[in-house]
Amino acid sequence: MVRPATAADASAIADIQNPIIRDTAITFNSRERSPAEVAEAILSQPCFLVAEEAGDVIGFAHYFQFRGGLGYARTMEHTIVLSPHARGLGVGRALMNGIETDARTSGVGSLWAGVSGENPDGVTFHKRVGFEEVGRLPKVGFKFGRWMDLILLRKWLQRDDETSRHG
Repeated sequence: MVRPATAADASAIADIQNPIIRDTAITFNSRERSPAEVAEAILSQPCFLVAEEAGDVIGFAHYFQFRGGLGYARTMEHTIVLSPHARGLGVGRALMNGIETDARTSGVGSLWAGVSGENPDGVTFHKRVGFEEVGRLPKVGFKFGRWMDLILLRKWLQRDDETSRHG
């Protein structure tokens, strides 16, 4: 089940996210997040969802403005993170559907993903749900003593005749 995240989910979200930060190059971030920091993020993001199974949080997704400034106000970047046992079961797709629905309703023009070149499964997932690869930034992330590429993927969410409705 996918639902809006609450501050009460912060510890479970940190428990899912921190091993990925600590142990993988899926993210270039290297500083783990405290439950308090996660709770603050939940409250500050326009859309922050969790997926549950038997009452346990097994994944989360959220989106946030791609870059600062009014010109980017309807361009969002997103994050989807799943616990290891939730991968390949449709949980990521359910979370993506949730944030896409919210983004469309809110007048977001496009969702972006910045996927580590070390995460080919992330690139494949995004392409399967309709994202297109629009760029590759070579050697922009540094973690574990090596440089890594960032792959940019984008999905346009609005019909062209709707772009001026959400001013």
